[in-house]
Amino acid sequence: MSDVIIGSVLSALSTGLGALIILFMSDSVTHRWRDILLAFTAGIMMAASTMGLIPEALNNGGFLQLSVGIFLGVLTLTLLEKNIPHIDLQHSKKGIEFDEKAMLIISAITLHNIPEGLSVGVSYASSVQDTGNLIAFAIGLQNAPEGFLVALFLVNQKINKFKAFIIATLTGAIEIVTGLLGFYLTAYVDFLVPYGLSFAAGAMLFIVYKELIPESHGDGNERTSTYSFIVGLLFMILLIDIF
Repeated sequence: MSDVIIGSVLSALSTGLGALIILFMSDSVTHRWRDILLAFTAGIMMAASTMGLIPEALNNGGFLQLSVGIFLGVLTLTLLEKNIPHIDLQHSKKGIEFDEKAMLIISAITLHNIPEGLSVGVSYASSVQDTGNLIAFAIGLQNAPEGFLVALFLVNQKINKFKAFIIATLTGAIEIVTGLLGFYLTAYVDFLVPYGLSFAAGAMLFIVYKELIPESHGDGNERTSTYSFIVGLLFMILLIDIF
């Protein structure tokens, strides 16, 4: 139990660690570097899903449970996206008032963090040792650039740097709650473990393909973003191999 709390808290706080950079920046970050960061996190999440969560789901259940869980994850994220205000980090339209923009970006990142927290909690309920630590580390790695981009977006909307840092850090707090929820649901009801693992994988794959990859390819940086995605993928595979 203590492991899932520590893992959830550390992965969630990684959002604030990434946002911390904004306090020491004097110049804006180019679209090219933002796209590179987004693609890198997409590669990390892709590897965590396909090399970590999906094999564990198959080991704890079978293809049927995997398929059901993945489709439930994708369906849940689809419904959440349709009912929670969402904007594109890099390509939002001008003319929206600040208060609305702030609420939209906070809602969007909170939406992203729900399956990430669930994946951490469910992974700690897995029977395979160190799976939880691996997924928590992977989520933490992708949370850091995400937190930086959120803080940067808010600063570009004329928000005070320190306030932007606090808001970006708080967007990761939902992962602690959903992490504990995922752990309790699967740790005490054994048959839910493969469904939980595959649900988290499906939700993360939805985010990668629907959000991160398109956002990283919207400013003419497709080639460098592709390279960054591959580097993130290989980096996460290396970590999985080490663990």
